[in-house]
Amino acid sequence: MSLQGSLTHEEYCAQLLAETAKFRASVRHADLSATVPTCPDWTLADLARHVGGAHRWAGELVATRATDVIDPTTIPDAGGPDDDTPEALDAWLAEGAERTVAALREAGPDTAVWSWASDHRAGFWARRMVHETVIHRADAALTSGAAYEVPPEVAADCLDEWLELCALPTAAERWADRAEGLFGPGRTLHLHATDAPPALHAEWVLDLTGERLTHRRAHEKAAVALRGPLTDLLLALYRRRSLDDDRIEVLGDRPLFDRWLTYASFS
Repeated sequence: MSLQGSLTHEEYCAQLLAETAKFRASVRHADLSATVPTCPDWTLADLARHVGGAHRWAGELVATRATDVIDPTTIPDAGGPDDDTPEALDAWLAEGAERTVAALREAGPDTAVWSWASDHRAGFWARRMVHETVIHRADAALTSGAAYEVPPEVAADCLDEWLELCALPTAAERWADRAEGLFGPGRTLHLHATDAPPALHAEWVLDLTGERLTHRRAHEKAAVALRGPLTDLLLALYRRRSLDDDRIEVLGDRPLFDRWLTYASFS
């Protein structure tokens, strides 16, 4: 199954560099020992090392045309720089993103590469690393107080990917113990971005009336609707923004949405 995004491979590559630059800007002058409120087991330095390590891991998978998972601890420098200074961490983040993008560009989108999802192509990793960085940039911004906004087409694609990953059979199997009371007749959710360009069609229906998630871009009445700016919707679905935030409006069966967020919690 191909998890094909709405951007071209080159656009994902360029966006990964741009998102990494914004992430670095959020971290560069911040207190690296500060606790990340949305990932409370991490400091800001831990978060940066996680993001940079993920870039290097994905880059190694693509560069080596991996046919199986690679242990991240075997990748040189994947754990971060030896020097704990902000300057060393910043340079390490920049180098890792550049190295990964070089591997992605050389491979192209359709080269066979192992992944943990159903899409075993290099293009999967270009898209996944953009969105990994988008969401963790929110973590960094919430910690450092930096501004945070995501280009509409990237935010919508990130939300699309989130739904696609949630709909994978492996996800349903992994989260089966959380599914009680979630699926059944009348269980539908509607997401409506209030600020997106009309051409983006930034509305989604999550259909839980069967045994697992299906979803579609549509404007339909649902048991519960979530309305708000596109970036805020994305952060709410990734549990980086509370549904009680005054930028988000919840209409209808709020407990259903709460159950969905408990079920589909990852990243």
